[in-house]
Amino acid sequence: MKLNLDTSKLIGDLREQEPMSRHTSWKVGGRAELYFSPASLDDLAMFLQSLPDDMTITWVGKGSNLLVRDGGIRGAVITVDGVLDQCELIGTTELKVGAGLACVKAARTAGKFGLTGIEFLAGIPGTLGGALAMNAGAWGGETWRHVIAVETINRDGKLKRYDRSDFEVGYRSVSLPSDEWFISAHLQLEHDDKEAIKARIRNMLSERAEAQPLGELSCGSVFRNPDNDHAARLIDACGLKGFAIGGAKVSEKHANFIINTGQASATDIETLIETVRQTVLQQHGVKLIPEVRMIGDAPVGGQH
Repeated sequence: MKLNLDTSKLIGDLREQEPMSRHTSWKVGGRAELYFSPASLDDLAMFLQSLPDDMTITWVGKGSNLLVRDGGIRGAVITVDGVLDQCELIGTTELKVGAGLACVKAARTAGKFGLTGIEFLAGIPGTLGGALAMNAGAWGGETWRHVIAVETINRDGKLKRYDRSDFEVGYRSVSLPSDEWFISAHLQLEHDDKEAIKARIRNMLSERAEAQPLGELSCGSVFRNPDNDHAARLIDACGLKGFAIGGAKVSEKHANFIINTGQASATDIETLIETVRQTVLQQHGVKLIPEVRMIGDAPVGGQH
């Protein structure tokens, strides 16, 4: 694929036809035409400037809330996981956090500063960028409840700052600027005892381990919780725990998790997601909305 830039100037890791199964927690998915992990913000800007204007750009974090279809992803895939991973204290209660920082590290670093409010992030197995893009939440907490400003980068490699008021934020949803992507966020937190914060994080992680199938290949929760109910309860009430299509199975531990038992294709998983949705709709009249992001092309000819 021809780029306008001499790629020898790029410091980061640029690959062609990269299997996305290496970069998703379900361990499924076709290939990305281009896959880039920049070495720095400048490296990222240089890469973005090199891409044709009509090329699709897809950003991924840890791939923990992502289903890549078996036909793969056209265009460029960019990950800043572990790259834009700063977490710095501004003043006394404001944290500037990079989009590539793991959510659990953000929660723990805030705790080390004696700042509370984002302990719930410890239970989200992704990056802060992903948490911003979907307003991730757990245990009653939500990411954007603490955001006061964000920085983005566009296709020209230019940076822009936005205030929280520039966004429409809802349950697991955020209005995103077109062709701009989060690179950092400013979070307003509150002071608390460091040991108390550490204890809350420890208790949350313990509760998560007890309730969720953490040792298996999943994406986390598949569906949003409907108003005044829980997706897991509805799925369980349909008798779907343990139900499988190909190598994809509804977890017997937590019904809102779908497991890759080892040989699943992305098609198996997507088919199971739709089967669960239709079953819940037929039996309970509730239309479940997927929380997982499904991207890419279906396989040619329907083959896995």
